Amino acid sequence: MTADVVIRPIKTEDDYERALAAADRLMDAEPDTAEGDLLDVWVTLIEAYEAKRWPIDLPDPIEAIRFRMEQQHLRPKDLEPFLGPSGRVSEVLNRRRPLTLGMIRRLERGLGIPARILIREAPKRPMTRRQGRKRGASRR
Repeated sequence: MTADVVIRPIKTEDDYERALAAADRLMDAEPDTAEGDLLDVWVTLIEAYEAKRWPIDLPDPIEAIRFRMEQQHLRPKDLEPFLGPSGRVSEVLNRRRPLTLGMIRRLERGLGIPARILIREAPKRPMTRRQGRKRGASRR
């Protein structure tokens, strides 16, 4: 099986399909054999192509915090050591206040959320009609 195999970079969708087929044929290969090593090479090439072709963005910071809360069965009150008083926790979770460097550090240390996720700017929450009105402006 390995004597006549030509391995080259995956550049096109056809190359990708051929690589998938080649890896599929080797799925039962034993580790540390010629076939097992060949499977490792194909998988590495496939993973590199997929990462380049279909990159996965980092998650939204607030969604990452909410996900961790769900995983660990945390309530907003449980975030106070990381974000501050309950009002500030609410502002952060409702996208009215950005995360500060201190918050990011505490969240990374305390909840294990990577800083590279938390430093991304969270999308702003759309303004409501009421928030968009200037103070003192009269209603018509």
